[in-house]
Parts: sequence; C-alpha cells; structure tokens
Amino acid sequence: MENAVPYSAQKTGALRQLIQSLGPGIMMAAAAVGGSHLVASTQAGAIYGWQLALLILLVNLFKYPFFRSGVQYTIGTNESLVEGYSKMGKPYLWLFFALSSVSAIVNTAALLLFSSSLLSYFIPFQLSMNVLSAIILATCLLILFAGQYKALDTLAKVIMAVLTIATLLALVFAVTGPTHTPVDTATTSPWTIAAIGFLVVTMGWMPAPIEVSSISSMWLKSQAKQTNVTAKSALFDFNVGYIGTALLALVFLALGAIVLHGSGVQLAKSGVGFTHQLVGIYASTIGEWSRYLIAVIAFFCIFGSTITVIDGYSRVLAESQRLLKNESSQSPKVFQGWMILVSILALAIILFWASALLPMLNFAMIMAFVTTPFFALLNYILVTRTPLPKELAVGPKLKALSIVGLIYLFGFLAVFIWSKWLM
Repeated sequence: MENAVPYSAQKTGALRQLIQSLGPGIMMAAAAVGGSHLVASTQAGAIYGWQLALLILLVNLFKYPFFRSGVQYTIGTNESLVEGYSKMGKPYLWLFFALSSVSAIVNTAALLLFSSSLLSYFIPFQLSMNVLSAIILATCLLILFAGQYKALDTLAKVIMAVLTIATLLALVFAVTGPTHTPVDTATTSPWTIAAIGFLVVTMGWMPAPIEVSSISSMWLKSQAKQTNVTAKSALFDFNVGYIGTALLALVFLALGAIVLHGSGVQLAKSGVGFTHQLVGIYASTIGEWSRYLIAVIAFFCIFGSTITVIDGYSRVLAESQRLLKNESSQSPKVFQGWMILVSILALAIILFWASALLPMLNFAMIMAFVTTPFFALLNYILVTRTPLPKELAVGPKLKALSIVGLIYLFGFLAVFIWSKWLM
C-alpha cells in the first residue's frame, strides 16, 4: 500500500496524458479557421451584426455528429473513413476522390494567395505575390517533408495557441476601445432570398467542409501508429478542437459586429482584399498599434489552414489512389508525390490564372455546401452499420441529433436549389 500512487497524482497524470494526446482534433481546428472564420464569420458580423450567431452555432451543432464519425469509425475499426467509403462501393470512392482533388488544388491556391498577401505586412521590402506564394509553399513543404505528422502536430498546437490568445486580446480591445458612430441605422436582414448565397458559403465552410472529417480520420490513424490512442483520448482531442473552432467562429463574428457593423464601410469582395481591409479598419478603430496584432491573427489563421490542407488532402488522395488500385499498402513516396502535385497545380493557378481564382473558390465553396449533406449521410451510415465498441457506438441522443442534422442540411440544400435554379 505504501507504494500506491495518490489519487491527486493519478488525476494529474491522466490529465497530462489527455493533453499529450491532443493532435488530429487540433489540426482539424487549424484547417478550419481559415476562410470560414477570418472571412465568413467576420463578414457575417460586419454585414448582419449578431443576427447569424445562432445560425453559426446551429451549423456547428448539426455537423458535429458527422465530423465525430471520423473518430468513432477510425478508433473502432482501425480504418480510415476513406476505407469505409471504399467498402460501401467504388462509385462513392470515385466521387470522393474527384471532389477532394478539386478542393485540394483550389483551396491550396486560395490559401497560398491569402498567406502571401498577409506575409507582405511583415517584410520590409517589396516582393510580388507570386514570389511570396512560392516562399510560403516552400516553407510548408519543408516542414511537412522534414517532420511529417509530428511536425504538423506540434505546429498546429502552436498556431492554435497563438491564434486563440491573439483573437481574444483583439476582442477585449475592441470591446473596451473607442466605438464608431453608426452610419447605417437600418440593419440588413439575412433572412431573404438575396442573402441565401452568403448563407450557403458560410454554412458550407463552417467549421469546414464535411470531407475534412476524412482528413482528421487519416491524421488519427497516423497518430495511432506512433502513440497509444484510446477512445477517451481521441474523443477528448476531437471535442477540444471542434468546440474551440465553434467558439472562435463566434469571437470572429463578435469582432465583425463590434468593429465593422454599421460603420458604413463597403466590404471588399475577395477574401484577400477583405483581409487587408480588415487589418486597416482595426488599426483605425482600435489604434494603429493593433495593426500587427490583427495581421498576426490573420496570417496564423491562413497559414495554419494552408499547411494542414496540403498535408490532409494529400493523405486522402494518396489513400483513395491506393484503394482504387486495390493495393494492400501505401508507399510514403505516393503521399509525398501528391503533396508535390497539389502544390505545383495550386502555384500554377496563382501564376497563370490568378484572375480565375475567386470564381474557382466560389465554386469550391458551393460544392462544399452541396455535397455536405451527402457526405454527412455517408458518415452516418458508416458508424451506424459498423459494429463499434460501446464507448464509440452512436447512442440515442447522438442518433437523434444526426437525424435532425440531416433534415437541416438536406432542407437547406433544397432551399438553395429552389432559389438558385427553380425560382
């Protein structure tokens, strides 16, 4: 008995183990807080004030079971969601592969352009967007090739810690700082046919496209090869990352509502233009000293998304290729080859078709929204039809939330199709 570990020490050790197990959930958060938070959430607050706060919470709530499916299926079967799609039939896998290919290239190009435009704030000399994009891309690939999963895991934790602290600081300064005199007295309503396009983009990428669940599933499988991952630790990691992204979305909406709403400023249409505008408006509202704080927040938002998107999409594309070819194992060179290919094609878009990037990004956002209900249904079918351990099985409450979520997602898709093509 004298060698027994005290209960308080056991609790401390268990908590330390849970914290050390953080990984795929935090990386998913780093991937999610790019365009959906910095751009969509902030614009939602700037245009509509606090009106979309409940919608953002509902979207995160209704998508929760389908993102969680990646953890349940992977830990319960030791297989990725991509392998699950393959077992359901090759047509599902081909559809996933095609959509992921488009998303990987377009999203990487957009995020590279965002990152490079924000990096220019910290460079004392002039460089073109093409050169800055190449520098960002080379940095991402160097980190990923040198350290692969472990390096990305560590970097994601650092990025999310800095991002969270800086964003909360910005909110505190925005609340306590001088307020602008409202120019627009009438508040625009988001509950109109004209606003559906904006709502679609916001919900499609909030907190991220559903296929990101397959990416976090791949990260989780990679983590399980290196450390001891339990159902408890995996769900804890997922919940920390997912709930964190939902709260950050509300913080960005609050920043837009407090600093921009009613200011009379015409918001830039493109994400790149908006991020520059955002930094300038904060500097003029909170104080010139805040310019670099906001620029740091914006840069970490987008850079974190960039590096995790390159790694994550390359993983699922390499895995899809393996399954489509019926190969038993995957060579690391195939994964690295996909990283290089996605990177080259993304850089090519920036170099030769930069003017077409915004239409391509809008297309990717709409595709993310349109395909969300179908991937959600696939994930739901996988976890409900697969025998899973009790702690990972879909209970009555989660099942009810999943059904309500599916009704919500398919219902809003029907409204979008009606407003876009049938009206």
